[in-house]
Amino acid sequence: MQFLRARLMLLMACACLLGGCSPGQPERALEYTDQPQTSGTTVYRMAIHPLYNPHKLIQAYQPLMDYLNAHLNGARMEIEASRDYAAFEDKVRESGPAFLLPNPVQTLLAQKTGYRVIAMAGNPQDFKGIFIVRKDSLLKQPESLKGKVVSYPSPTALAGAIMPQYFLYTHGLDVQHDITNRYVGSHESSILNTYMGHSAAAATWPPPWRMFQKDYPAEAAQLQVLWETPPLINNSVMVRQDVPPAIQRQVQLLLLGLKNTADGPHILGMMETEAFFPADDKSYDVVQRYLAHFEKTVRPVQLKLN
Repeated sequence: MQFLRARLMLLMACACLLGGCSPGQPERALEYTDQPQTSGTTVYRMAIHPLYNPHKLIQAYQPLMDYLNAHLNGARMEIEASRDYAAFEDKVRESGPAFLLPNPVQTLLAQKTGYRVIAMAGNPQDFKGIFIVRKDSLLKQPESLKGKVVSYPSPTALAGAIMPQYFLYTHGLDVQHDITNRYVGSHESSILNTYMGHSAAAATWPPPWRMFQKDYPAEAAQLQVLWETPPLINNSVMVRQDVPPAIQRQVQLLLLGLKNTADGPHILGMMETEAFFPADDKSYDVVQRYLAHFEKTVRPVQLKLN
């Protein structure tokens, strides 16, 4: 037991370091590629919001980059990871990376800074908030969280914070006063906080929970999903509008066709994503409406969209 606790303390430290628990440190763009840049080939960065810590994100998404690079003409793709949600959102405001994989709230921000939606990453039915608790938890109803700590990856995480907090609001809790909200930088950190007993419940969403079960089966066996929210819409894939149309179209078609390729199931499985689906900017109008209602009833999101 002491060894297991020491191991989890190390995991917590790693999650903090990789997931963004040191906001005072300067953000550096993390770019990864397994091949040298080809002379005369333009390299485009795809920034992926902090679903996982940077190391795990690269493991999950590098196969997708390899697939794109094997089929793109006149371009190469590289992953860019971010320390935490705030750092990723700063890049969106600066219109830095050519491609983005943001959450739905960040999609609204990116629409204001020169990006457009070219696909949706995952089945919308999979985009829902879930509450993870220890199996020895005495929690039964959402109301029993009153006076307790709930961990989240970020205040701007839609499925990982906003939707769970709206769920609690609909069950009679004043999110700003009845509970202590602890934003810990990543989904993995949120889950680990509950495993270690630092929070009574962890808010996250299905893909990171499935990944956690694969990576830490012994720890996951002591946890369970207690509640879940209704689904909304999944993460988007976006492109900066000054990227040449031919490159935009190539990437879009490759993503939409991935599920039908021989390697598609493996690549999608690495990302815990069912498939890429058709979507455009209007697809995310539902998020704007949801967010407006949330801010009127629960709390401000503090994500400047203008």
